[in-house]
Amino acid sequence: MSLSEEHEMIIDLVRKFVTSELLPLEPAVLAREADGKQWHLTPEENEHLMARTKELGLWGLDAPESTGGYNLPNTVMARINEELGTTAVPFTFPPDSPNLLMLEKHGTPEQKAKYLAPYIEGKTISAICISEPNAGGDPAAMTTRAVPDGGDYVLNGRKIWISRAPYADFTIAMARVGDGKRHQGITAFIIDKNTPGYNVEREIKMLSGLRTFEVLLEDCRIPATQVLGGVGEGFAAMQDRLVSRRIEMVGICIGMSVRAMQMMIDWAKERVTFGEKLADRQAVQWWIADGQTKIHACRLMCLHTLWLKDQGLPHTAEAAMCKWWGPKLAFEVVQSLP
Repeated sequence: MSLSEEHEMIIDLVRKFVTSELLPLEPAVLAREADGKQWHLTPEENEHLMARTKELGLWGLDAPESTGGYNLPNTVMARINEELGTTAVPFTFPPDSPNLLMLEKHGTPEQKAKYLAPYIEGKTISAICISEPNAGGDPAAMTTRAVPDGGDYVLNGRKIWISRAPYADFTIAMARVGDGKRHQGITAFIIDKNTPGYNVEREIKMLSGLRTFEVLLEDCRIPATQVLGGVGEGFAAMQDRLVSRRIEMVGICIGMSVRAMQMMIDWAKERVTFGEKLADRQAVQWWIADGQTKIHACRLMCLHTLWLKDQGLPHTAEAAMCKWWGPKLAFEVVQSLP
């Protein structure tokens, strides 16, 4: 799939950014993780990267042009995520794309003015509450309720695995209105920071020192104007958001696999055992051929899914298949390193 010269230049700029700005930070990031500390950038490192991102124009890459973004096609964003996936440094170009696209597609003009514009400018941070303790892998089974009360909705329920919950300026929370089953009645609400009843209950330690959080919604009163996408229409909006994140993660997994594969090739050319380079051993050649084939297949799956998305065609099933194959690919390629 060919890209325009402008798009190739942007991808090349991203590649240079990764090489000059992110890769030099890898030793410090990995050292912190090895010491049992959180796998993250320090405030100073993050501030520097944000400044460089703005200087280079790598901000709001898939944001609408009307808000100062570049509105890059999904296929270009996939290539950009591949480049970011080649480093262990946890950095993505702001703002967070899935929440941005959810607001852009489903927000009212008033909501876009209040939330989308400052979000794209990097002035605010967002979070999203979907998963629940007893329905983590099945969002349609959520039990969090939103009960209408005058011009408001009162939310009660518990959410888990929420990133950025304590410091998000606003959170998109999913809750069910009415007594419908499965996806019926699921509605998205925008909750401002410090709203009474929105309680971050505990921090959950994850692998590599990462953190997510558990949130309790307890008589959390939200104005009806904070409904995102219409009452009972939140499941479709949520799926749009999940599909965007799934495809983003696949690009990162491909980039991770490409980096690991190149490391394997470089080492195989250098390492000599029993008088013979690893690169000359048939078993190693098989590993490399197998990994390269899987990377190529995953990239084609991803591009096909994004082509369907760009054409406005159904692509939810394809995105789910990509999300299954991407992490599996990364694990198998990294595991095959000799």
